[in-house]
Amino acid sequence: MQILLVGDSTVTDFDGWGPGFRARLVPGTECLNHAMGGRSSKSYRDEGFWDKALATRADHVLIQFGHNDQPGKGPERETDPETEYAANLARYVTEARAAGMRPALVTSLTRRDFDERSDRLRDTLGPWVVAARRVAAEQSAPLIDLHAASTRLCTALGPAVCALLSPHRSDGAVDATHLNAAGAARFGGLVADLAREAVPELRPWLAPA
Repeated sequence: MQILLVGDSTVTDFDGWGPGFRARLVPGTECLNHAMGGRSSKSYRDEGFWDKALATRADHVLIQFGHNDQPGKGPERETDPETEYAANLARYVTEARAAGMRPALVTSLTRRDFDERSDRLRDTLGPWVVAARRVAAEQSAPLIDLHAASTRLCTALGPAVCALLSPHRSDGAVDATHLNAAGAARFGGLVADLAREAVPELRPWLAPA
């Protein structure tokens, strides 16, 4: 059994939840992490990474984008959530199926960006999350709603604990987007829990918490 991960830096083995997800696999299961930092649903395909991912012919593929599709990332990466982003996700699903893989869409990991006055999370990814949910429904593809689950978890943990799951920049500021080893374990485990529910075929291959 091979499970392929496709997405941006928040999915990678270096800054994302990939290692925590891999840690929940039972023996005989292989995780192929093809996520690439800095890529969007547009640039990941344009730069040829999707072709390489398709060539693996993995059994399942989990697909998460959104962070680099937002404004301010440059025209080579930005996408409108209701049109181009949605079309990109639908195309990923269709092409994965054509390659013999079973795709699931993953909504974007929340940014752990808290309002200092209220300790509430700022929702910076809403339109891209809504688009992913809509495409999953339209394509009859499993949806792993990581954004909703990570928002609930981070709200419960609060900013101080979330800072312990985050890397720190050279100036000491908390990186509220990426994950350190503790964050990878926590959120990768969350993805595994969600995948066990959203994709029943994966339950034998993902150990329970």
